Amino acid sequence: MAIGRLIVNVYVDNIAQPINEANVNIKGENTNINVLTNISGKTNEIELYAPDEIYSMSPQVDVKPFSEYTITVSKEGLNTSVVNGVEIFPNVTSYQDVYLTSQTDDTMSEDITTISDPTLWETYPPKIDDDESSISNEVRVLPKVIVPEYVIVHDGIPTNTNAPNYTVSFPDYIKNVASSEIYPSWPREALKANIYAIISFTLNRIYTEWYLSRGYNFTITSSTAYDQKYTHGRTIFDTISDVVDEIFLMYLKYPNQSYPFLAHYNDGIDVNNKGWLSQWGSKSLADQGYNALQIVRYYYGNSIELATAELVSSFPTSYPGYNLELNSCGQEVQFIQNELNKIRGSYPAIPRIDNPNGIYDSSTADAVRTFQNIFNLPVTGVIDYATWYKISYVYTAVTDMLKGIYD
Repeated sequence: MAIGRLIVNVYVDNIAQPINEANVNIKGENTNINVLTNISGKTNEIELYAPDEIYSMSPQVDVKPFSEYTITVSKEGLNTSVVNGVEIFPNVTSYQDVYLTSQTDDTMSEDITTISDPTLWETYPPKIDDDESSISNEVRVLPKVIVPEYVIVHDGIPTNTNAPNYTVSFPDYIKNVASSEIYPSWPREALKANIYAIISFTLNRIYTEWYLSRGYNFTITSSTAYDQKYTHGRTIFDTISDVVDEIFLMYLKYPNQSYPFLAHYNDGIDVNNKGWLSQWGSKSLADQGYNALQIVRYYYGNSIELATAELVSSFPTSYPGYNLELNSCGQEVQFIQNELNKIRGSYPAIPRIDNPNGIYDSSTADAVRTFQNIFNLPVTGVIDYATWYKISYVYTAVTDMLKGIYD
């Protein structure tokens, strides 16, 4: 057996309300341990047994390449939450978010979530092929390629009116799909190539307003027959999360087209359509030294190129286009300082910046490092795009919560 790692993040309702000293029980693989969350609602990194890495490195049906654990989270005054099927891969850190709900009466209940297996292990309905003819006069087309703040995911086939809709931030949606579609132990360039395809497919659905133009009230479905695998509440992996944070504004397109390429993909074993990216094939190419762009060009043609979408959001201010670091100065630094001080109301482990004057000093860097550690970002003390986006996202959640309290 090998070792993987797990971090559990516990909240009430949303990311603006972390829970201190929540009880977290983890069972599975001869394991039964109890830990408490810290003041940021987060457990320490926990080592857990996982199968050897070899089982996730080539197609096979004999040994499940990940271990599965059950997490039970409780806190006095809140309903208990049980998550079955939390996935642990070798040499990978798994992130599991858990949301507790308030008790409606004196009776405590359990909220139960069961995570379904990834598509490379379980069999799901094969994709119904739709091609670039989706861009037509019959379909609405946005004036430019945008990354929205949120994606509305319909958890079923389009015509299932009983299936719930989930509103998910765009990066979290991409992380969820990638964690459902590929194995996180693969080489980084294989992960990156697959994530380019996932982003491009999603942005094509957004750009064409594929479902909205047909009278539906959602952006995309969780059905593999129509779109991509999305598993509400699933485990996310650090290797995948890091790549998504780096590239979530980038997509694939052809030089003569203004819109994101509808990047189909399959496992390359049970389904292997010509012109689609092969998931297992991409892993093999990465093993041979191909980079992510070379991999996508191998499947989609040498003329495919990378483009950058525009982020559309309700965040207070836009990323300045360059990193903020020690000795940086200006209004953008002051924005971040004030936002971190506001976030500190929900996350008091973040040290207060006593003089938010627009100068990136050591106290600002300390606050940034603490924020990065809490939200599983590389702890650099430098505000790159991923850190800027996450600070803005959490700040918006915290201020929205405070409006609900004081307005």
